[in-house]
Amino acid sequence: MRLMLPTRQLIEEIEQSEIDYMTDRMQAIQEKPGNPEGVEIHKFGNAVAYYSRTMHWLSFNTVKGLRDQDIDFLDDIIHFYQGKDRRVQFEIVPSLVSQELLMQLAERGFYHSGFHTSMYAQPCIFEVQTAERVTIERVQEDEFTDYATIHCRSTGLPDAGIAHVAENNRVLYDRPGWRFYLARCEDAPAAAAVMHIKGRAASLTFAGTLPSYRNQGLHRMLLKKRIEEAALADCSLVVAQCAFLSQSHRNMEHAGMKIGYVKATWSQRS
Repeated sequence: MRLMLPTRQLIEEIEQSEIDYMTDRMQAIQEKPGNPEGVEIHKFGNAVAYYSRTMHWLSFNTVKGLRDQDIDFLDDIIHFYQGKDRRVQFEIVPSLVSQELLMQLAERGFYHSGFHTSMYAQPCIFEVQTAERVTIERVQEDEFTDYATIHCRSTGLPDAGIAHVAENNRVLYDRPGWRFYLARCEDAPAAAAVMHIKGRAASLTFAGTLPSYRNQGLHRMLLKKRIEEAALADCSLVVAQCAFLSQSHRNMEHAGMKIGYVKATWSQRS
């Protein structure tokens, strides 16, 4: 798998794929009768601001796509979240903003709080298949409790959240572009993964393995499965996110993915 070095156009395509899947996910939750999670999505110039009344995690209350042209919107964005009594974070992509925008964030009490890595690849078909004792299949509508159990236990969320996670992912089941996968070891649910396709880009939006099944190659198998399905869907780009040099990062490199950029998270001071 030969990849070109990231260009500005490619970097923008990677970021747009991340925005597309997040927007569609939030819209699906917002469209539940009565909008019980209190989801709102607002555009401020190029920037997309996400908010949820009940889901307090920063990933559901973040701003993506910010550019220099949006400096005049910064106060409007901050006031929007202040009116919701919610702290906000900005996800900043290198080479797409200038020092001036970063200074404006700092003057408003924001600081560079972390990094997150965006990976990319051109879809392909792999020669190596899954192990005999492992099967990977698409999640059926009645299997979202299995999916949610893996999601929660692999990320450290309490079991009390399983029903909530199942419902907020079940709404994506029939939504165009979404694909959920379960990896089973000897018929027992062991790992799960998600992919969102829009146009020619596929985003690998989540993957998790139950602690008792880790170090058995399931994450790599799910990566390759989704990359292959992206190729069969005629995609030209696969995108994923991970912590820099984490095991997920290493698995993505093993599957042929490379770093597109390492984005910076800017958070409000408490």
